[in-house]
Amino acid sequence: MHDASYRTLHETDAVHVWQGEAPDEPDPGALALLSPEERAIALGRPAPVGTWYAHAHAEVRRILAGYLGADPRELRMGRWPCPRCPDPAHGRPRLLFPRTGLDFNLSRSGPHWLLAVAAERPIGVDLETARVLDDIRSTSLVVMSRAELRHLALLPDDRARTAAFYRAWTRKEAVVKANGVGVVADLRTIDVQPHLPGPVEVRHVEARGPELWTVRDLPIGPDRYAALAREPESTGPVLLIDPAGPGTAVVPLAEPAAAGPGRVPAALPAG
Repeated sequence: MHDASYRTLHETDAVHVWQGEAPDEPDPGALALLSPEERAIALGRPAPVGTWYAHAHAEVRRILAGYLGADPRELRMGRWPCPRCPDPAHGRPRLLFPRTGLDFNLSRSGPHWLLAVAAERPIGVDLETARVLDDIRSTSLVVMSRAELRHLALLPDDRARTAAFYRAWTRKEAVVKANGVGVVADLRTIDVQPHLPGPVEVRHVEARGPELWTVRDLPIGPDRYAALAREPESTGPVLLIDPAGPGTAVVPLAEPAAAGPGRVPAALPAG
């Protein structure tokens, strides 16, 4: 499906962020790639939500199989243990078969999806489609730290407050998805500095995994917000990839000055 391999992903210490939009119409080809469990979820959800689910998870299988030279239908998915609880539904996703150091994280918002892929590095990605919030101040009390709430109060209007809210929300979600805690985390305890353009360094201590994460915003189009969390030691390039673009459009994201020598290739590396 693509020219990147696990070896080149590992050698460049890169993160590839794939993006796409699922169709509303059912796709039998997508359903055929899913596991029985995934297929049951897709078919059990109303249209077009089930179709969006099936398409995104089929794309995950196609993309990961492309890095490994495997059959998408043979991939077996699971999760790493959650740092806080024994619930098997929590924890970072992983490939049970084939055995590999490939790490990945999926986020969906309506028909839109993002898939972040790295080699032997924990990563987290979050995607949100902005919507009008009836009471942004009350909503923010549930997820924002005191410092973030002070910043929100200083903003001039609801448009600026909405942008700051979604910037903070996606950064926080990327962090808790990267360390595998997910929905059980108290997002108010994670300060992601929405007043800064990023990348920002975010502290979030769990029983396992790094205490610090580097979080950057991803430019994915109007009315959508997204963020990527990775280890501070991971300084390779971040490539934003659109498989529906011309020739599989690849956009290298600019590296911050403090990130060290740039290693951003012009396109996907050859396998």
